[in-house]
Amino acid sequence: MPTTALGAFLTARRARLTPGDVGLVSSGTRRVAGLRREEVAVLAGVSVDYYTRLEQGRERNPSTSVLAAVARALDLGPDAHDHLFRLAGLSPGGARTPARPQVGQRLRELLDAWPDTPAVVIDRRLNLLAGNALADAFYADFAEADNLVRMTFLDPAGATFFADWRRAAETCVANLRLALGHDPHDRQARELVDEVGTASPEFRRLWERHDVQGKTHEAKTFRHGAVGELTLSYHAFDVRDAPGQQLIVYRAEPHSRSAEALRLLGTLAASSWLR
Repeated sequence: MPTTALGAFLTARRARLTPGDVGLVSSGTRRVAGLRREEVAVLAGVSVDYYTRLEQGRERNPSTSVLAAVARALDLGPDAHDHLFRLAGLSPGGARTPARPQVGQRLRELLDAWPDTPAVVIDRRLNLLAGNALADAFYADFAEADNLVRMTFLDPAGATFFADWRRAAETCVANLRLALGHDPHDRQARELVDEVGTASPEFRRLWERHDVQGKTHEAKTFRHGAVGELTLSYHAFDVRDAPGQQLIVYRAEPHSRSAEALRLLGTLAASSWLR
């Protein structure tokens, strides 16, 4: 059994692949899910003994070239590739996440300068650190808009608010897994995993998959209690003077039903109807 975070990640990712996924021909009865260690070793160009030691936590100083080969063998995407290197202690940018992240005053002023689109600042733990008035109205269905993991898995409003809840849940867990790759000793992130995992079997199931993913730009559909359905795209920007913070700006297609819904939401927010 794996004894390190690196080993657990490699084991989980290996179990997700079939021989056909990586161009191998399957033969004989397979007693394990996914690829065999021998198959990953062949694909990565390392010995079976070395790869076994890597998974079991007995090889603690893999080279960058070996990790790159293993990443290719396991068909890892960019986020998972970087996560693998961070787990091995070989990737830069592994600074500890501040316990109490602060949002700069100028960034708060920038949020307020966008009255027509929801905009928030989040940290790696998916805490909502700041938002403009329209963002407050956007998340008004939740009892507390404090953390996207809790909102998705623990608040009953999450199942309705996220039109594709399963996709939202998968992405949320993959984002949180990425946070622990940046700082494996982040106590607050681990406490969040324990808290939500205790209450949500679905979270526990997804957490064990070891999926890793940063924010994307795909459009998402939401169901708001006051204005109905909205389909919004979004952009995520790293905050350069606050590592780990991201500015998320939502956008509706001009002249669309969603744009009209956002305008109505802004009117309701301005009149304090949702406060």
